[in-house]
Amino acid sequence: MAVFTFLERFDFSGKTIKPFCTHEGSEMGSSERDIRSLCPDAKVEKGLAIHGGSVNRSRKDIEKWIG
Repeated sequence: MAVFTFLERFDFSGKTIKPFCTHEGSEMGSSERDIRSLCPDAKVEKGLAIHGGSVNRSRKDIEKWIG
């Protein structure tokens, strides 16, 4: 809920949001859809979900995702 509060409090119009998270099986869940709903005037790009057990081996995936 802290992220929702943050997104609701600030104006992201014209901004690009690149969501990312760690998870233990749920991946991004509905996060991208929720962010688009909360920030309709922002560009929400495809998120990156990293399995918690793979965090230490995810550097290349993160660098590729950042672009």
